[in-house]
Amino acid sequence: MSSTATTAPLADETAPALVNPRYRVILASLVGTTIEFYDFYVYATAAVLVFPHLFFPAGNDTVALLASFAVFGAAMVARPLGAVFFGHLGDKRGRKITLVGALLTMGIATFLIGALPTFPLVGWFAPALLVILRLAQGFALGGEWSGAALVATENAPEGKRALYGTFPQLGAPIGFIIANGLFLVIAAVMPSSDPSRPSDAFLNWGWRIPFLFSAVMVIVGLWVRLNLVESPAFANTVKDGRIEKVPLVAACKTYWRELILGTFYMLATYVLFYLMTTFSLSYGRATTTAALPGLGYDYRTFVLMMIAGVVFFGIFTLVSGPWADRWGRRRTLIWITLAIAVFGLVWVPMLAAGFVGVMAWLVLGFSLMGLTFGPMGALLPELFPANVRYTGSGISYNVSSILGAAVAPFIAVALWSYGGGSPFWVGIYLTAMAVLTLIALLLGKETRDIDIHA
Repeated sequence: MSSTATTAPLADETAPALVNPRYRVILASLVGTTIEFYDFYVYATAAVLVFPHLFFPAGNDTVALLASFAVFGAAMVARPLGAVFFGHLGDKRGRKITLVGALLTMGIATFLIGALPTFPLVGWFAPALLVILRLAQGFALGGEWSGAALVATENAPEGKRALYGTFPQLGAPIGFIIANGLFLVIAAVMPSSDPSRPSDAFLNWGWRIPFLFSAVMVIVGLWVRLNLVESPAFANTVKDGRIEKVPLVAACKTYWRELILGTFYMLATYVLFYLMTTFSLSYGRATTTAALPGLGYDYRTFVLMMIAGVVFFGIFTLVSGPWADRWGRRRTLIWITLAIAVFGLVWVPMLAAGFVGVMAWLVLGFSLMGLTFGPMGALLPELFPANVRYTGSGISYNVSSILGAAVAPFIAVALWSYGGGSPFWVGIYLTAMAVLTLIALLLGKETRDIDIHA
């Protein structure tokens, strides 16, 4: 192609080939995404419990919750920008240095959120600063996921690429459990007399602890990633002089169809993901006397129920890898997406069946989440050649976050309100998004047998 650079920035043809040990590949892909998702979940939990009370004017709880979700969604807008920026670095300078930069950006932004002044102290500067740091979080996550997925898949043994691709995906359930477990401990130490509102101590300073704690996790993640060597796929690209001058241009010009398909492959996954985490926490805690009535569970009870469901998220994330290696990514995901569409249709009867029904809803929803999320770690990178793989997979993954995750909690609350407190239309919304993903999968091709190092 005319945009291919004639010199490679990192070439060293006389050096012996270095290989990452398998344990290091697994740790580097898992630890980083665990930290990134921990940071994201900490924000998602605070968006429900804390930010409506502290960062927006008092007076209308529903408006404050919607405003908090809007800030939550703002990060998704920054994610494609992060995918372009970090993708450019990752495809030109290597996976290792790019992953370190993404992790540092996320860690600094999360730590600073824990130090922000609130609305009573500085007025509208509080939500403005929150938006800026939330955008920084999204920018960092835009470069994190695709780099971690590439580290896993480009270093995977033959025939186990989907299995290895599930390790960065495991960061989502593990990060959720750590983040919400920490919030549970803090809430237990600072109990509230009003189950619909956190305690004064929690609102004054307790909520800041999980954000500040992220600094410790970032240090661990940096130590693991700084010991990586570049993958064979990127090393071959450098050696052959196939580094693109502008990977974004090359990806959009030659692989525009793959970009579109990859975006819609992820759509149902993202919608399900954020409905089962952010929206479900709001719906589970809302009382029958609230402006938007829900299930009425106290915070600790419902989060423990969610954590139990997330355990199945992790289990079925791992299960999905061998399935996708055996039967193919496309075939596996078609059946799983059909199941997600049906799940949206049975949403209301399950939630109306009491504790057992709600628990079954959480377990089934998070199990489907693991099954659909797991194969994406291999599928999206496989859509693109090595010289635009970081950029292409990152753009597909993160543009889908705008279409799915950025608006999912906001649309869900609006549909919840439209339904008079019933989640019926929220389930229909999930089914509709699953149908769009199913169409994309039917239009796409199987990628299991491609040579990812070519």
